[in-house]
Amino acid sequence: MISSNIPYQELRYFSKIIKAYLEDSNQIKGLYHRYPRLENFGDQIAEKSQQHDLQETRQVLVEALGKQYRNVYDADAALQNIQLLKDDKTFTVVTGHQLNLFTGPLYFLYKIISTINLCKALKTEYPEYNFVPVYWMATEDHDFDEIKFFNFGNRKLVYERESAGAVGRLDTDGLENINEQLQILLGASRFSEELSNLFSQSYTADNLAIATRNLAHELFKQDGLVIIDADDPQLKSLAIPYFKKELIDQSSFEAVNETLKNWNDGFEVQVNPREINLFYLNDSGRYRIIKKDEKFFLDGIDKIFSEKEILNELEEHPDRFSPNVIMRPLYQEIILPNLCYIGGGGEIAYWLELKNYFEGQHIPFPILLLRNSALLINAKQLEKLESLNVDVADLFKKDHELNEQIIRQVSEIEIDFEQQKEFLKKQFKELHAVAQDTDPSFLGAVGAQERKQIKGLEHLEKRLLKAQKRKWNDHLERVAVIKNELFPNDSLQERQANFSYFYKDMGPELIDILKKSLDPLDPRFTVIEL
Repeated sequence: MISSNIPYQELRYFSKIIKAYLEDSNQIKGLYHRYPRLENFGDQIAEKSQQHDLQETRQVLVEALGKQYRNVYDADAALQNIQLLKDDKTFTVVTGHQLNLFTGPLYFLYKIISTINLCKALKTEYPEYNFVPVYWMATEDHDFDEIKFFNFGNRKLVYERESAGAVGRLDTDGLENINEQLQILLGASRFSEELSNLFSQSYTADNLAIATRNLAHELFKQDGLVIIDADDPQLKSLAIPYFKKELIDQSSFEAVNETLKNWNDGFEVQVNPREINLFYLNDSGRYRIIKKDEKFFLDGIDKIFSEKEILNELEEHPDRFSPNVIMRPLYQEIILPNLCYIGGGGEIAYWLELKNYFEGQHIPFPILLLRNSALLINAKQLEKLESLNVDVADLFKKDHELNEQIIRQVSEIEIDFEQQKEFLKKQFKELHAVAQDTDPSFLGAVGAQERKQIKGLEHLEKRLLKAQKRKWNDHLERVAVIKNELFPNDSLQERQANFSYFYKDMGPELIDILKKSLDPLDPRFTVIEL
């Protein structure tokens, strides 16, 4: 099944800070707590066990999850794991994702499978403890445009509707139209009926949060995946002291900015904190809270709180306060007995800004693990690449780099003039010595002539390469067709394709292959032959 593994450091799709993190580089050691190695989880368990009020938190968590799972069908494995969360020897591994329509991009599966597989590895390493995989639904996000579609091959299925407020609270009216379009695209494929039923049974729910839970549960119910909706009054009540600090002291703004003052100039800052990193949330919208002149304003609407009023609102209605990207990680770690967060490159990058903030709040900073990334390729595509003398790893290059490499490989004539350039440099080195010994004023002229000759060779090399590209155009186009199939829009397949495009022919076997192929602790990109 595994065709090859490629180190992330060799691929252009991963940022400098993520590559530095994967190398456990001294450049960023101060930005994380423990590196994701199995042997480091023992200390993480010991530290998390000492978190203040964790045992009381477990009781509230189990009660809230029990209510959320009240109407979930065939949930024995998940319910068993929920009950295990009462035990002080049970810990979680968490991944999070938006409520993308029909899971959205493929990496939704990779995140969850990374989480499930890490729990299994931890149970083997630490058998005296229990480890529960958790999918944290981003139900409070308000950017509907990011989640309202998924791609099926080269078709984009879009759920067009008006939206406001948290996406998890949106009803599912009109989604039957998307299922009708999906059925047409699925045609008579082997698992078309199963996929259509999966869509309809999931999205007949009252809102997108419940629908997404139904969908993820159906795909991973045998693995005991616990799916959490943190837009919950009981769970929010656990965070009241921390939300209060945020409103009064702007604690996250100060801590994160302190980290960013010493940020390496070579690394991009993923997110910048606001002075208050909480929203005010109701059914009509999600509004940024702004403090000015001892008053609290809601951005976009005519609503003002005094300090006393907003703190009373927090105590009475904690569900009306919603953490943004800076504060959500802390909220997660407050309410879960969590050891590790598994996320994509962008997520890990913003978590790396938060360690100082966590320390100030006296909450253990979790281990951070980059989710698995993979490319799915079929035997026919591999066969074509082999006939064209192209490795899968070559397809990760930019188009012009790949084309140049191919031309140099297939051309019957030598295009590389490096040998001639070296010969010229040697000759001019001797001329430099002659000029130095006779008349140093000639050194500039010799240098200019050397540059002219080298530039001439480079020009000839480019013209020859261009001519060979015209000659081998058919060969290049055949490679381009396969690359476009595997890297749509010059992007990683996992960021474009939806699981249904592969599931329609493979069914549950697709999930099984991914579980067997993805090792969450292997810091390499996985190429999987289907």
